[in-house]
Amino acid sequence: MSDLHPRTLIIEDDATIRHFVRLTLASEGHEVFEADGFQRGLIEAGTRRPDVIVLDLGLPDGDGVALIRELRTWSSVPVVVLSARSAEADKIAALDAGADDYLVKPFGAGELMARMRAQLRRHLHQTPSGDSVIRFGDVEVDLIKRTVSRSGEALHLTPIEYKLLVSLASQPDRVITHSQLLKTVWGPGHGDDTHYVRVHMANLRKKVERSPSMPKHLLTEAGVGYRFVLA
Repeated sequence: MSDLHPRTLIIEDDATIRHFVRLTLASEGHEVFEADGFQRGLIEAGTRRPDVIVLDLGLPDGDGVALIRELRTWSSVPVVVLSARSAEADKIAALDAGADDYLVKPFGAGELMARMRAQLRRHLHQTPSGDSVIRFGDVEVDLIKRTVSRSGEALHLTPIEYKLLVSLASQPDRVITHSQLLKTVWGPGHGDDTHYVRVHMANLRKKVERSPSMPKHLLTEAGVGYRFVLA
């Protein structure tokens, strides 16, 4: 595909919302496909091979979280959830299942497209597999040397801080939940120790962010987790 014409699949049973999302996406050059349920959504995802999926969780023939789990067994396509479910537990369940972002209804067209562009950037232009350096702002992370520097000066990170930074920076624009970070950085036995993440994230921001109280790269998703932004 070209960057100008991404293929997008909308899985949404509400015809009015589906029409609104379709018009919004088409106005920015997306080639749009639609499905109104769980089973049809999986079929369309398999046959259309979209570049990004917009998904409602409340489908008539199945739950969207289960759809994400099934999708993740064979596809890494970015999934942006649009849902009326605003509870943190619902957001965490979808993100832990493999969703990349979560937008609560009602939502604005501008915010939707900003989230979509972020996911397409992440999916299409993430750090190439052969590139061992991640750069953001004036910070450089060398994955081979396992070093971090700012403007050429070494930053001294603890092993936990380094793993936390790499876990987030290698997946820019994706919401990573506390439990996902705990499993990745601390191991499967620490799934409920969210205070670990908060303490080490605060320390990491002090070292990496120019203004730790107003971070530009390590952003908090309240009650859910964190998002890394390259810009």
